[in-house]
Amino acid sequence: MSAPLLVRAPLERADVLLRDVRVLDPRAGIDAPADVRVRAGRIAEIAAPGTLAADPETELVEGAGQHLLPAFVDPHVHLRTPGQEHKEDIASGTRAAAAGGYCAVLAMPNTAPVVDSAAILGSVRETGAREARVWVGFLAAITVGLNGEQLSEMAELRAGGACGFTDDGRPVASAGMLRRALQYQRLCGGVIALHEEDATLSRGGSMHEGAVSAALGVAGIPTLSESTMVARDAAIAGYEGARVHFQHLSCEASVRALAAAKEAGYDVSGEVTPHHLLLTDDDVRGLDTNMKMHPPLTSARDRDALVAALRAGVIDCVATDHAPHARDEKEVPFEQAPMGTTGLETAFAALHTELVLTGKLELGVLVERMTAAAALFDLPLPTIALGEPANVTLVDLGAEWVAGEGGWESRSECCCFAGRSLTGRVRLTLCEGAVAYRERAATLVGAR
Repeated sequence: MSAPLLVRAPLERADVLLRDVRVLDPRAGIDAPADVRVRAGRIAEIAAPGTLAADPETELVEGAGQHLLPAFVDPHVHLRTPGQEHKEDIASGTRAAAAGGYCAVLAMPNTAPVVDSAAILGSVRETGAREARVWVGFLAAITVGLNGEQLSEMAELRAGGACGFTDDGRPVASAGMLRRALQYQRLCGGVIALHEEDATLSRGGSMHEGAVSAALGVAGIPTLSESTMVARDAAIAGYEGARVHFQHLSCEASVRALAAAKEAGYDVSGEVTPHHLLLTDDDVRGLDTNMKMHPPLTSARDRDALVAALRAGVIDCVATDHAPHARDEKEVPFEQAPMGTTGLETAFAALHTELVLTGKLELGVLVERMTAAAALFDLPLPTIALGEPANVTLVDLGAEWVAGEGGWESRSECCCFAGRSLTGRVRLTLCEGAVAYRERAATLVGAR
């Protein structure tokens, strides 16, 4: 029997009445004011606003003017456990996730040691079962040590609870190795998620190759490094009839390759990060190391193509690629700094501010794309419906705040949106009925 895919600390489930909230769940077809009662971890009642009464054992949340959404699912985070806990750990990373409205995250295996064996996978799952504030799953490495030379024991890892496989941080450079991995995947299941990069094209680069890199005198990475690998690996997946997910897509050419693969009937999907949707290489002009990430920020044309692809569903979901680093690691010259930015606590607010409020994306579409990863990785989809697990987040869409002004739940401060004024704030997150996050200023009036 296989292990369950997600684990979480045994948090106490709360009985909560969310009064007069606006429920928005595009999958359930709901966009209306309502009272929502949560009991024993599940959604017990949905009724007209102001009609449900709280009993003495129920916590009352006055939600007038706020939206109740299905909690989000992030298929791409770095929790840095094991071996890099000075940057982040499962406890702090999942606190950050809950503060951002997430009920589930999937952690990458490029840790120290790499999650490439059943023993290491079992160890991080045990830690997650003790410390995680929200559901956490783990992807195992495709190849031993992420070195691209020997396949991991994929069947054993899948049976041990791996949600899928990835060498994230590195590409599977060998087409033959990827083909073998996809053949094993058909036997053991689990999505293969790919970091797409031709290292012979990107080697030595620190930012997007273009006019800005030339002006700054910083070695660039061409988008060709990513897009050619997306096209190659989509063709291999199509040939093998295998399932592939493309991670952190960053350019127009990759969107075209993904769209062509879907049109050909291949079983492929893709994700995009908030920073690639909202920022460009112009934001690197100040050489702020929080703007250094992998893949790098690209051009305005690429950014606009990514937004259009997310809106149209060519790109299936939003992933933060939450990549925490310690302050001293980022406080070095740009070329020397590690790549990566945090994003769990700012993802929804940044996208709401820059895409929804500007009319570039409908709110319902954003909510759907921020939860869609669950289905891609064979996990339960959060939804607001009677009898379903209460994986929900209460959001004040009108609340204005400055990212990072009050500190972070994450152990890391390296957020590319730090200091920006954002509109839309998570007030409360329930993970299967347990309070995973509660903003200190949230309107909670106790039992009635």
